[in-house]
Amino acid sequence: MINAALTAPFAGGVSHVEAELVYGQDEQDQIARKMEELAYTNKAWEEMFKYEAVMVRESDAVIFLGSRMAEDNPLDAGCGMCGGKPDCSYFYERKKTKYGMVDTTDRRSETLIRGPLCTARVNDLGFAVGSALWLAARLFIDARPFTIVGLAGLKLGYCKNSGMVVGIPLATLAKNPYVDINPDYHLINMTKVLENTRKQYITPRTVTTFDYRKWIPKRKEEE
Repeated sequence: MINAALTAPFAGGVSHVEAELVYGQDEQDQIARKMEELAYTNKAWEEMFKYEAVMVRESDAVIFLGSRMAEDNPLDAGCGMCGGKPDCSYFYERKKTKYGMVDTTDRRSETLIRGPLCTARVNDLGFAVGSALWLAARLFIDARPFTIVGLAGLKLGYCKNSGMVVGIPLATLAKNPYVDINPDYHLINMTKVLENTRKQYITPRTVTTFDYRKWIPKRKEEE
């Protein structure tokens, strides 16, 4: 999937996508915890961030794909897709520049993504993500792209050279963990349900022990 992403078509034929593969319970829990931390910084994000944190924990691995040029090296095609005039002035006027180059050493930001970004480069990232997802479908792997997962990964240092990162959790489970999500998913999910089932199983076991071949407790109405 990463190779499919890195060999996707790019504007001008210049590759600028970087990728990282993350797997392991501790590593994925760290990503999920960062998402939960971000959830409480904005009320509008809360449920979405918490729900998708569960998905990261239930995945087998996470692929991060980022664009190294979207933030500081635009295509300079004058396309106007970034939201301004068709001469890239919208992008450059909102960046700290010197010698015609963008200085990204000041990484302070009041937003999750330090924009504006070169939309042409972001489109290239979309082609990379699409190529990876196409191969996941061919391999019968459940996969879904999330900007929230990517934001958490970026803040943890994954694809640290990129201005925008997309996270793609991967799962090989009987039930796709990224669809059919119920309300309060951070509390009512497969892992939590199994944990509570085990609790209900263990509790009666500890009440009393007996030989099931000789004695089964009778219900009161049967006595």
